[in-house]
Amino acid sequence: MRILVVGAGEVGSSIAGSLADAHEVVVVDVDPERVESLTYSQDVLAVAGDGTDLDVLEEAEVGKADVVIASTDDDETNLATCGTVDMVSDAFTIARVEHTNYLETWREHRGAFGVDFMVCTDLLAAEAIVRVVGLPTAHDVDPFADGCVEMAEFDVPADSPLAGDTVAEADRFDELTFVAVIPEGADHASVPHGDTVIEGNARVVVVGRPTSVRDFSRTLDPESAASEVQDVVVVGGSTTGKLTAEALVDRGISVRLIEFDEARARELAELLPDVTVFSHDATDPEFLSREHIQDADVVVSTLGTDERSLLAALLSKREGADRAIAVVEQARYVDLFETVGVDVAVNPRRVTAEEITRFTRERRAENVAIIEPGGAEVVEVEVDDESVLAGRTIEEGVSALPGGVVVGAITRDGEYVTPRGSTRVEVGDHVVAFVQADAIDEVTAKL
Repeated sequence: MRILVVGAGEVGSSIAGSLADAHEVVVVDVDPERVESLTYSQDVLAVAGDGTDLDVLEEAEVGKADVVIASTDDDETNLATCGTVDMVSDAFTIARVEHTNYLETWREHRGAFGVDFMVCTDLLAAEAIVRVVGLPTAHDVDPFADGCVEMAEFDVPADSPLAGDTVAEADRFDELTFVAVIPEGADHASVPHGDTVIEGNARVVVVGRPTSVRDFSRTLDPESAASEVQDVVVVGGSTTGKLTAEALVDRGISVRLIEFDEARARELAELLPDVTVFSHDATDPEFLSREHIQDADVVVSTLGTDERSLLAALLSKREGADRAIAVVEQARYVDLFETVGVDVAVNPRRVTAEEITRFTRERRAENVAIIEPGGAEVVEVEVDDESVLAGRTIEEGVSALPGGVVVGAITRDGEYVTPRGSTRVEVGDHVVAFVQADAIDEVTAKL
């Protein structure tokens, strides 16, 4: 497949890097130095120029493209690019936007702006935050099979009851499968075996029925997962903060929101009648103490600048908040935030890049979650007559696939089926499997 990516910033470069191994990728960007750098660092063809310029698009051979992804940091540029492409090409167009009004218009009138698929950075970030809030101790959560299956990533605390156990010893849950273990400092996820030791500070990836995933969470870190999340403080009235607060209220969670700008605070109070809104500086320790930030189960910091978001998150933790999630604008700071005390750092651009990459891959799969580091994936596939799993046991089917594949869950007619080596897979089953990065295309084709 030929994919044209317009915009080579964090999002575009990440998308290009994720897709270049399996597809012919062309990248267009207005910055010649960025184009030159990308040419040397990625296996892509790069063109310098404005993606809204028809001459530039023709130089990039837009007429041969199967998919065009507009991923610059400017909404109007992305929409104009897709509109231009729609006039001169049959390519499937994907646009990234930050403003939700464009997304709302597009949802009401599919195909508006010449866009076939639209992703909203702020909304995706909010959804990622809410999923993590809903599962205490989780680092990332993705639903599969219409919610019947969850994939979750967990950091293993050094003092966890499971630290030092083998996978066989930790596997106490009938409806849960360990699909990957990432040792501290490792650059890729590895498939665990029964004798694989789960070390403290490692990361584990599990797939299973949501209730079993929650039971595992409680066993992994009993103190942090002891109670349900009831009180969340959102620091910052950005669009991401507003969307996060709305979604949490919809889940029945009590939300307090702190916004420094008085006019914005009044606006949010009107828009969010079920949220308690404060107009104050969230980096003021006296204010945090006075408003009992220590009673919060989770603090979500979305202040717009990484320095202030980090400060607010760390101050909240120091005052006694159980957990802190921070929105990080610069992807390179994600590891730093989590190293110095933020429990989960969410980078909107990374989330957006993953969503666009996921959608591109979903043309072969029902759903996809990307596992970092290393780019491994958890994919959901509906089994058809041509699948190597059809009519065979899992053990037989997996033997026909490359190494590094783990079947984590199966649903049949909406019901969860615990995967074991002897479990026979039927046509129509939904299979959720972990796949190593270097085998993704071959595995999804065979599944």
